[in-house]
Amino acid sequence: MRQKSIDVKGLSHSGAPIPTACRVGPILVTSRIMGKDAETGVMPPDAASQAELCFKNLQRVLDAAGMDMGDIVKLTVYLVDDSYRVHVNKPWHEWYPDPAHRPTRDSLVMPLRGGRLIQIEAMAVDKSLGG
Repeated sequence: MRQKSIDVKGLSHSGAPIPTACRVGPILVTSRIMGKDAETGVMPPDAASQAELCFKNLQRVLDAAGMDMGDIVKLTVYLVDDSYRVHVNKPWHEWYPDPAHRPTRDSLVMPLRGGRLIQIEAMAVDKSLGG
């Protein structure tokens, strides 16, 4: 199988030659997805809004690949400050209310560029293909 790049309008990497995600067969891996408004290009200044938009943007990427949030098996969260975890937990619990059906998740604290306070990246396996 050959990899297929997935690009989503409004979620590009500012002219860098990096796809938003890459799919090989049933497996999809994203680049880091930021919490900017994909329609306006505006990056909200607060962590709560960025966290919500990160998850909405992730859903947009999954839609483009023919997948959904239930296909996520691993989520990595990048935070500028560890106190922002609480803002990630809100959309996390909305998307994954059942503790028995959540992907794994790691959080890393590190500097991010361009006003980004939170970014996420995911690995997904298309459950419709027999997973």
